[in-house]
Parts: sequence; C-alpha cells; structure tokens
Amino acid sequence: MKKYFVLIILVMVTCKFSQAQSFSPYGKQFGFGIMVGDPLGATLKFWTHDSHAFVVDVGASYFGSPRIGVDYLWHFNAFKSRIANLYAGPGGAIGVGEGNGFWYKGHYVRASGTVGIGARGVVGVNLVPEDTPIEVFFELGVLLALAPDFDSGIDVGLGIRFYP
Repeated sequence: MKKYFVLIILVMVTCKFSQAQSFSPYGKQFGFGIMVGDPLGATLKFWTHDSHAFVVDVGASYFGSPRIGVDYLWHFNAFKSRIANLYAGPGGAIGVGEGNGFWYKGHYVRASGTVGIGARGVVGVNLVPEDTPIEVFFELGVLLALAPDFDSGIDVGLGIRFYP
C-alpha cells in the first residue's frame, strides 16, 4: 500500500511541474560553463523537462582531483519571478586521489590514489536574465562520503552557463 501512495504522490508532483514555465534560457535543453568553489571546473546542464535537469560537474575539489559529480535538480518558482528561481535535488560524486579544493586545503578522508564515492544533496538559486543565453547560479551542497571512509563536507559554488 505504501508503494502506491508514494507513486501517486510522485505522479501528482510531476503533473504540477509539467504546468510550470521553462526555467532555462530560451527554453534550450543544453548549457555549458564554468564553476568556482567546490568543485572548481566545468559544468554541463541537460534539461529533461521544463523544470527538471541533470547537471554534470567535472573539476578539482577537496573530495578529490579530479572529481565528477552528477545531480538531478527540480526547479521551483519560489520567488514568483521570471528571472530568479530556486532549485534542489540529490546527486553523487566520485573523487580520485588527494583533494585540494577552493575552500578547503588538504586531505579528505582517504589517501592519495584511492577513489572516493559520495552522496550529495544540493540547493541553489539560478538567475536567467531576460533575452540572454546565460544562466548564473549559486549553490550549496552537503556531501556525504560513503567509501572508502565515512565523512561529510560542504560544497559551495558559483558559476555561469551558456546556452548555445
């Protein structure tokens, strides 16, 4: 019975999102750019729906250099604005070797040369100025290292994406 209840809630939330406006510039589905903070590097965004998107970040971080992160984001018109929007979602990260991030210098939870796997939750604000192909964003994430050791950390990032 619980499975059906969860399924009904998910369908209702998805239907609500389908009525929302597109939060990407010009309704485009792909954007790329740079991000400073943790991680420091490249960012790609793939819109799967008007208010749903996958984000892939590749760069250097305290979690490992290189680090690859993937997040699934839901966008909300929390500010009742066509320019500023709130987003949140779950994700994961894989870090290789010793980390040396923007906010935190030094070792994380493993020795250099090892691979770390972590879960991530993120919340942020994106700004899409009218009549421009860009998105500016600020996000805050909580990273929970799962392997090879268990620890936690904070991700803070600021970036810009261009939508060709």
